[in-house]
Amino acid sequence: MNLKFAVAIAGLTLASAAGAQSLNGAGATFPNPIYSKWFSEYSASHPGVQINYQSVGSGAGIRQASQGIVDFGATDGPMTDQQISEAKVKLFHIPTVLGAVVPTYNIPGVSGELKFTGDVIAGIYLGEITNWHDPKIAQLNPGVTLPDHQILPVYRSDGSGTTYIFTDYLSKVSADFSSKIGKSTSVHWPVGIGQKGNEGVAGMVRNSPYSFGYVELIYALQNKMSFGSVKNPSGKFVKASTSAVTAAAAGAAKNMPNDFRVSITNAPGADSYPISSFTWLLIPLKSADPAKGKVLNDFLHWMLQHGESEVEALSYAPLPQPVALKVNGALNYLK
Repeated sequence: MNLKFAVAIAGLTLASAAGAQSLNGAGATFPNPIYSKWFSEYSASHPGVQINYQSVGSGAGIRQASQGIVDFGATDGPMTDQQISEAKVKLFHIPTVLGAVVPTYNIPGVSGELKFTGDVIAGIYLGEITNWHDPKIAQLNPGVTLPDHQILPVYRSDGSGTTYIFTDYLSKVSADFSSKIGKSTSVHWPVGIGQKGNEGVAGMVRNSPYSFGYVELIYALQNKMSFGSVKNPSGKFVKASTSAVTAAAAGAAKNMPNDFRVSITNAPGADSYPISSFTWLLIPLKSADPAKGKVLNDFLHWMLQHGESEVEALSYAPLPQPVALKVNGALNYLK
């Protein structure tokens, strides 16, 4: 009896060891709050599975996933055709949630919601609008007493999907910005001070009077930061919210490309928030370790079935149903 019990225990131990998997991922800071929650919950409900994620920015996520340094990557700016062709590991974009990038500010004596246009935001980062009392800002915000004080622009110093979303938007609404700075995960900013991660930009703006920056919505909310509404293509000033992000995604949901690489910044619609975006996990088309590939595939199914219901509590918008169904179908091709 004891021998049988010992054999049974040994069998369970071997099975557990065989099923144990530790996966490592790296990339975007934009979705880090929801990814941290998901990976923790998934690991807790799947004994032996541990998913580790480093919030190091989209640029690093693309680079490490492309070179096979990590088991998966994450980005808020889709890979370019060149990046895809040069990658040692062939990767597939899986959209996970949608979020918003917000213009945030720290102006002593001004706690209300300011209004911004794309041209004004572009002007601040081009160094053309340098004072909070500038007429272009004042005209958008009648009744607000703006200080006669220099603006301190804050930007991401690391390769960043948040920067990609922000510059993608500004390049669409400002020809001057498009020609002088352009869109990318990493650009040359002519003015301001750089900080690493959404966390770094949020911290700098919070602690620096008269500063202006851009962060993902959840970081502004968690840090109790002031952030403004932005004028959309319909001429309406919209403040970021999950419903406004969902409205921005409505058109893309109907015409989602097969590789899921799509931009929804400055999307049409009266209620759409103009600096909205999908964010993606970068999953190998064929994992070097089939066991890890199976765990990744299982996690993605879990995400669609369970994880999406949790995203709004952290101020993200869930995948539109047509996109979720398309993602579910795409998982059949990942190994």
